[in-house]
Amino acid sequence: MEVNPPKQEHLLALKVMRLTKPTLFTNIPVTCEEKDLPGDLFNQLMRDDPSTVNGAEILMLGEMLTLPQNFGNIFLGETFSSYISVHNDSNQVVKDILVKADLQTSSQRLNLSASNAAVAELKPDCCIDDVIHHEVKEIGTHILVCAVSYTTQGGEKMYFRKFFKFQVLKPLDVKTKFYNAESDLSSVTDEVFLEAQIQNITTSPMFMEKVSLEPSIMYTVAELNSVSQAGECVTTFGSRAYLQPMDTRQYLYCLKPKKEFAEKAGIIKGVTVIGKLDIVWKTNLGERGRLQTSQLQRMAPGYGDVRLSLEAIPDTVNLEEPFHITCKITNCSSERTMDLVLEMCNTNSIHWCGISGRQLGKLHPSSSLCLALTLLSSVQGLQSVSGLRLTDTFLKRTYEYDDIAQVCVVSSAVKVES
Repeated sequence: MEVNPPKQEHLLALKVMRLTKPTLFTNIPVTCEEKDLPGDLFNQLMRDDPSTVNGAEILMLGEMLTLPQNFGNIFLGETFSSYISVHNDSNQVVKDILVKADLQTSSQRLNLSASNAAVAELKPDCCIDDVIHHEVKEIGTHILVCAVSYTTQGGEKMYFRKFFKFQVLKPLDVKTKFYNAESDLSSVTDEVFLEAQIQNITTSPMFMEKVSLEPSIMYTVAELNSVSQAGECVTTFGSRAYLQPMDTRQYLYCLKPKKEFAEKAGIIKGVTVIGKLDIVWKTNLGERGRLQTSQLQRMAPGYGDVRLSLEAIPDTVNLEEPFHITCKITNCSSERTMDLVLEMCNTNSIHWCGISGRQLGKLHPSSSLCLALTLLSSVQGLQSVSGLRLTDTFLKRTYEYDDIAQVCVVSSAVKVES
């Protein structure tokens, strides 16, 4: 009868422990009123408990720290740290010990070992220790693979490995919105406002250390999340920058095209790269995390061959009294000269003053001209300025401009502040 030899036990033992910050010890306070049967017994027991806070025994938080009792959650952007120890449990000297730690993600395999050199020998009851660190940059399943190879006194080469599987979760939900503004009156391309909505989707509070926007080479950025009070810059979120679980905070940034790009009409067209958000936070006891978004992109507004923008317009005007606006007409074409004719069409509430169908002359590529116009409104309230038409006589093409801007029309009895 064939007998299988017994499976040989390894001489070395491998232990792996995740390194995290300790947490504050919590207890469940048990108390009662003095007129109840236990009297002051429960209160005295809590006062004698060394884990409670002196003078605040009924609080759940204590003064002691506790070591992690489980692997815990790992979030994207945090640093994963682990302690690896190989101990010689035998009574013989082991030679040529090589410890290797790899991290397998859904897309790659990373070597986390500090050194790939083998240890010459390991005596009984001695150990080899190593601490590995890795900034987590992918969500999903991660597998820590720890492999150990060594040689026994008899010259036999041994090898074993262990697998430690864990999930990397998403800590923040980031949503962005772009708004195009007509406020950049000096350039052809407008300012862009970026609104970033950041939500804490973990189960613990976060301290938002930094949320900044790193612009692309075409833009400069201004942060609009602080105000000036008594000569000091104060954040709009108050003195405490904590973000509770499931809370959302909105950040606003203003981007302007750099001069070398803004002066060239139509150079910023189609899909343009705005930049990326850099978010740094801290969790319980100062554990730090960092997250960078991918490059944010926006679809630049298309103005066609001719763009009409407003240089100046009053906010409030009197009913049936003329007011003036200044328009800027830009030839966005880089090759073709235009010969433009301006037509002004009245609407139900807006009436243009002046000659319609007048020649504006030739407009060369990437050049612009300013035009002063007069109009009045016959209806009170918020009125839309519409009815301008530009015709290129060379191509017989007409460009229509409606809802250019809005003005508030009030009765002439109401004094309009300049």
